[in-house]
Amino acid sequence: MNVYHTIEKEAVAEYKDRGSRFLAYAFPIQAVDDFKKRMKALKEEHGKAAHHCFAYRIGTDGNLFRAGDDGEPAGSAGKPILGQLDSKGVTNAAVIVVRYFGGTLLGVPGLINAYKTATSLALQLTPITEKPVLGRFELQFDYTQMNDVMMVVKRFDCIILENEAQLFCRMLIGVPKAVETLCLDKLADLRTIGVRKVPAP
Repeated sequence: MNVYHTIEKEAVAEYKDRGSRFLAYAFPIQAVDDFKKRMKALKEEHGKAAHHCFAYRIGTDGNLFRAGDDGEPAGSAGKPILGQLDSKGVTNAAVIVVRYFGGTLLGVPGLINAYKTATSLALQLTPITEKPVLGRFELQFDYTQMNDVMMVVKRFDCIILENEAQLFCRMLIGVPKAVETLCLDKLADLRTIGVRKVPAP
């Protein structure tokens, strides 16, 4: 798998059912901390809401995910939200649905429909983009080789994640999986460059 799909920017949608309001916030994330910060901000912004239900999926293998019902009946909120993320095939994305209770109980089928619909509406409002899966590598080299290194980095559309340029340089790059072998071969041709694979954060 050389590419993955994610959402580009935050979107908000509202769904109403029998007096209850469901505000769905869909937004891109890179790590669990990004999600926690947004949740904290939304809880402050919507302090009087009855529930803050959510789901997220992170990573190109899709193994890191969570869903939360925040007091709603088990499986009636977080699971339908996650189901919408998965039906769109997106990762590095989260949705938080804020519910203001309208006085009428919706029942589990009604809740599932409300959380699913609110999430679907929000995801329709934000562009879904395709991004390359990146392998992370640390390069160490002498400053005199900077031009040679940069030529390889640009040629293979690598992304510079960190760069410390002194007499001896250290650079952390993201290499698209599709060209990883070719790129590493070219870096190896430069001989005196140290290349080390770095695990994802």
